[in-house]
Amino acid sequence: MRLIIIGPMASGKSVVGKKLSKRMGLDFFDTDKQIEKKAGVSISWIFDVEGEKKFREREFEELSNIINYEDSVISTGGGIILREQNRNLLKKGTCIYLETSIQTQLERTMNDKERPLLEGVDDKEETLREIAKFRNPIYESCSDIIIKESNNPNEVVDSIILNLEKRK
Repeated sequence: MRLIIIGPMASGKSVVGKKLSKRMGLDFFDTDKQIEKKAGVSISWIFDVEGEKKFREREFEELSNIINYEDSVISTGGGIILREQNRNLLKKGTCIYLETSIQTQLERTMNDKERPLLEGVDDKEETLREIAKFRNPIYESCSDIIIKESNNPNEVVDSIILNLEKRK
């Protein structure tokens, strides 16, 4: 079993991924954390110094490595679905899309300095709306399971498990 969590920034992919992996006894991987660990610097630093293109290359490389692990939960970065190569890799698992409202994203990123796409932006809401307009249809097309927004990660995990059981 390979479960891959996708969705926009601040949708709870990492928190839910950790809880889901514990509950199901699966290994947990977070693509962003793996990239930071390998690079020895933050995602923001990579965006600032190397640019988004280089970050996306690192992201593809990391996903290519961890997608081969069986019995795992993989939490991805919000932009993982932008590259066709990544979308093809995502097909190697069950993709779970965590739908999240713009309002929730705003609340969760309000004081977060580690969101490169929101750094130095005057109108965060407009930026998030533009990103969502482009990315949400891609998340939907990649997903096997769509989970509606919840502020309770345990409820999200319960919902994912219920959906997985229905698919058996």
